[in-house]
Amino acid sequence: MYELVRVSDRCFYIESPAKIGLVVMGDKDAFLIDSGNDRDAGKKIKKHLDQNGWTLRAILNTHSHADHIGGNQYLQNQTGCRIYAPGIERDFTEHPILEPSFLYGGNPPDELRHKFLLAQGCEALPLTGACLPEGLEMIPLPGHSFDMVGFRTDEDIVFLADCLSGTETLEKYGIVFLTDPGAYLKTLKTVKEMKARLFIPSHAAPTDDVASLAESNIRCVLQIADTIVGFLKEPMTFENLLRSLFERYGLRMTFEQHALIGSTVRSYLAWLKREGRIGALIDDNTLLWRQV
Repeated sequence: MYELVRVSDRCFYIESPAKIGLVVMGDKDAFLIDSGNDRDAGKKIKKHLDQNGWTLRAILNTHSHADHIGGNQYLQNQTGCRIYAPGIERDFTEHPILEPSFLYGGNPPDELRHKFLLAQGCEALPLTGACLPEGLEMIPLPGHSFDMVGFRTDEDIVFLADCLSGTETLEKYGIVFLTDPGAYLKTLKTVKEMKARLFIPSHAAPTDDVASLAESNIRCVLQIADTIVGFLKEPMTFENLLRSLFERYGLRMTFEQHALIGSTVRSYLAWLKREGRIGALIDDNTLLWRQV
């Protein structure tokens, strides 16, 4: 774990729970794509930088989830590097309490205040095309997170962040975290048509062909949507729907999974309602969801 893997003359990734991209410009200027899940990840990244004589100029965060920004604060304190994050992801990066608050729907309890959901905050600047080093192109990839992005290098290496889940992940968990299934489907369809020398997803093996993996993710989203609609033949509360989905997909309820999967299911409900497949009603002071 945390091995440095070279994929082209100037592009690398660091093998970790969420792969970390590294692009070297000139002789020694290094740009990270994400920073791992905590201070320890930051220390291991810095060791690679030091061993190769690279100077960290900036961290380019694809999105604000804790496993992608957890090393930010340590690396910024150690190197003085700039940190960039796109759109609303910048607010979550500077104020990480927003992540568990968003998931919970209120002031989060202690069970959601840990490093996997609550990173250390850092100073961040808006990530735009204008602030990128020459040779890097930003690719919008919304859906998994609000304003997630990926990057294409001038060596035709594409870092895809969390827009693709590996086959094993899809089979193990069934329901993967999303903020907007509709936007995510559009992203997947775009990625499915992409061509590159190499694609590096954060949570799947690097590949030169993402079409089949993108299609697997598309099928997963559509299947979950159909399952939700199927459960709503009769009006159902959110909690009863969530329990039915946990049982269908063999998931184990914990406080954290209730927040993560619960947030995702709420996003599916909003999308399916917008698509006209389901509706909502209030009966006896109870919000119920149902097929239309």
